[in-house]
Amino acid sequence: MTKNLPFCQVSLNIRDRVKDLIGRLTLQEKIRSLVNNAAPVERLGIKGYEWWSEALHGVSNVGPGTKFGGEFPGATSFPQVILTAASFNASLWEAIGRVVSDEARAMYNGGLAGLTYWSPNVNIFRDPRWGRGQETPGEDPAVAARYAASYVRGLQGTAPGNGLKVAACCKHYTAYDLDIWNGVDRFHFNARVSKQDLEDTYNVPFKACVVEGRVASVMCSYNEVNGKPTCADPNLLRGTIRDQWHLNGYIVSDCDSVEVLFKYQRYTATPQDAVVASIKAGLDLDCGPFLAIYTESAVRSGKLTESDVNAALSNLLTVQMRLGMFDGPRQPYGYLGPRDVCTPAHQQLALEAARQGIVLLQNRGRSLPLSTSRHRTVAVIGPNSDVSVTMIGNYAGVACGYTTPLQGIARYAKTIHQVGCKGVACNDNRLFGLAEGAARQADATVLVVGLDQSIEAEARDRIGLLLPGHQQELVSRVAKASRGPVVLVVMSGGPIDVTFAKNDRMIGAILWVGYPGQAGGTAIADVLFGTTNPGGKLPMTWYPQDYVSKVSMTSMDMRADPSRGYPGRTYRFYKGSVVFPFGFGLSYTSFRSTLAGAPTTISIPLTTLKTFKNSTMLSHGVRVTHTKCDSLISRLHIDVENVGDMDGTHTLMVFATSPGGKLTPEKKLVAFEKVHVIAGSQKRVRVDIDACKHLSMADKNGIRRIPLGVHNLHIGDDIKHTISLIA
Repeated sequence: MTKNLPFCQVSLNIRDRVKDLIGRLTLQEKIRSLVNNAAPVERLGIKGYEWWSEALHGVSNVGPGTKFGGEFPGATSFPQVILTAASFNASLWEAIGRVVSDEARAMYNGGLAGLTYWSPNVNIFRDPRWGRGQETPGEDPAVAARYAASYVRGLQGTAPGNGLKVAACCKHYTAYDLDIWNGVDRFHFNARVSKQDLEDTYNVPFKACVVEGRVASVMCSYNEVNGKPTCADPNLLRGTIRDQWHLNGYIVSDCDSVEVLFKYQRYTATPQDAVVASIKAGLDLDCGPFLAIYTESAVRSGKLTESDVNAALSNLLTVQMRLGMFDGPRQPYGYLGPRDVCTPAHQQLALEAARQGIVLLQNRGRSLPLSTSRHRTVAVIGPNSDVSVTMIGNYAGVACGYTTPLQGIARYAKTIHQVGCKGVACNDNRLFGLAEGAARQADATVLVVGLDQSIEAEARDRIGLLLPGHQQELVSRVAKASRGPVVLVVMSGGPIDVTFAKNDRMIGAILWVGYPGQAGGTAIADVLFGTTNPGGKLPMTWYPQDYVSKVSMTSMDMRADPSRGYPGRTYRFYKGSVVFPFGFGLSYTSFRSTLAGAPTTISIPLTTLKTFKNSTMLSHGVRVTHTKCDSLISRLHIDVENVGDMDGTHTLMVFATSPGGKLTPEKKLVAFEKVHVIAGSQKRVRVDIDACKHLSMADKNGIRRIPLGVHNLHIGDDIKHTISLIA
């Protein structure tokens, strides 16, 4: 019986168990384990395993490793990530991860899912046209990094020892944020990225995944970076992920990336050379059959050694051992089953996540909240007014159930429903008259417009930032016809230029609701009628339409360059007008912040500083060890007072500006905390500022430096505090 073999002995060290198992495999068996649909080894009692499962915002059946049916007809579908990010609530992000992994383990125990999930997507939402921006935590590296670590911790859990509840995977490393634009696709795109932008933007969330989240896997992307495919770049994979960040896990290709680097990018002369380049660079697992087909001939030709194969396989088996896949029935999560999926508590968390993410962008004349006594009849109009699947965005599974916007509003008022357009493409205005008629009869009008996966998705980048088709005309005509207050609800992943609505005096309020998940309709209605006080903040800049005419989507530069008319990207570097800025969001109440205590000077003791590789540098050249930097923490105490008449949540944001010259950000977010404050009361919030992490910046060579001098901290809209960094 194989259960008595050393690799099945739980009492042994995982390293020894892995070594024993590898020693029992033939070369062919090893190679068939380097692809996502790993073959069984029946003589050792090892079943085949599908590595590819997805859990972006709930257990998904997008990957072949997960199926719904029988006792598992669906799973809790949380809001798409971009809306969850708008909550700026790290504890919520981790809680969602815990729920998703509970349901994943339950489905694994039922034989319908794997334990390796290629989520989250932590790429920076660099360009507003990117169709997959909806999957990300937004444009800010600090937010993306904290989201990445929080969600990964939730997914992977706290199993005994070094165990894993499920294995997360941070993707797509690195500088991947273009699918197809102007004839350029992700398979042929060479992202030309400066060392500075790699260090202070693109790699930040991936580093947090590995260093802070202890993620079990990283996925390399399709694109090239500076002429090298990421899946064959030893500096990016082995040099950075393993040697610098110390990944304890495996590196996987995006699906068919190894084939892509040979077939489309022409990086190698033969398929065997593509295998050699990838594995020697640090790749362990191929999503696709390429390694299974060509690795043996690469070994037989002497271009690759069996030891190279063993090293990759060791990383894969170590993760499986940590998951308990070779432990037999002794599973720490073996108790999870069908009763643990779509539970009332899980569905309540999905609703709460949607509520926390919704952003109030405009509230002219306090049009919101609506009143159940004054607004007894509501016209609900628009192509997204009664949608269900649209609300869960892409990389979603089968939801437990849906509440559409129309159904949610119907719980508060009598509704008159007209779609106005057949679909978000809104190709004609033939139904506008019916929509105008509904608005004339109602006490209030709610227009639910925006996008869906036919407009923005994987392999579908937008060409512009306006509402599709005739939607803008629909909104303007219905607003003009309405007899009561008009609320515009925008459902989308990416930003939309709604300047026309901001300037229309007939439109009182604007809400952005992302793709709000299975309970989206309830959350939208709760905000409209004031049961929930909105507290979300935009995780990305909303640019005007003319931005896209000034910026090629293939330009990866973050910093503005006035000499060539390049306005820069994201709030940190963009120089130009906006529709709504990053971090913007209104409330039904008002908050006031007061600085209760903060240092004005941080002194760095140069006599105790040491030099070592990959360290941070002071602006005049002295290196600061990370150990010392970790001790340079300044603690801020801020009192947040709710001066309005309604309980609410407030996101306290701390931005910093540094004395670093023209290439430094206009400002950068260094800390944020979510706080709930009862009307008429106040709470004290502690914010820690780490000089090494928060006040440093990358130079042109990608070396992080801490500029000496005066650093300005901007705390919300109320406070400007200066800290002098001296040596």
